[in-house]
Amino acid sequence: MIPVPSGSRVWLATGHTDMRKGFDGLAALVQDHLARDPFSGQAFVFRGRQGHLIKLLWWDGQGLCLFAKRLEKGRFVWPSTAGAAAALTPAQLAMLLEGIDWRAPLRTDRPTIAG
Repeated sequence: MIPVPSGSRVWLATGHTDMRKGFDGLAALVQDHLARDPFSGQAFVFRGRQGHLIKLLWWDGQGLCLFAKRLEKGRFVWPSTAGAAAALTPAQLAMLLEGIDWRAPLRTDRPTIAG
């Protein structure tokens, strides 16, 4: 699991991103297009055009970390609005990384009676 602290915000860069970008290119996107500080300790997640590759940029206090994940089957669930950012909790990020639809996860039913 990616060690994003539980109190941190996670931002999805909606739309598609050029997945050839590295540390500097993604940090520039965070500053220019999302109007956020890439060195704030918040995590920023980007998805490629095909939807099976994501990159996560995160400042851990000592340096920028860049994580990538590629799904062998399926696509990452992503908002369709381009040019904006969507906020996630670290729990929703964990679901996203597992390929689960983080927008509406299925929960187990609560028992109505004991025993």
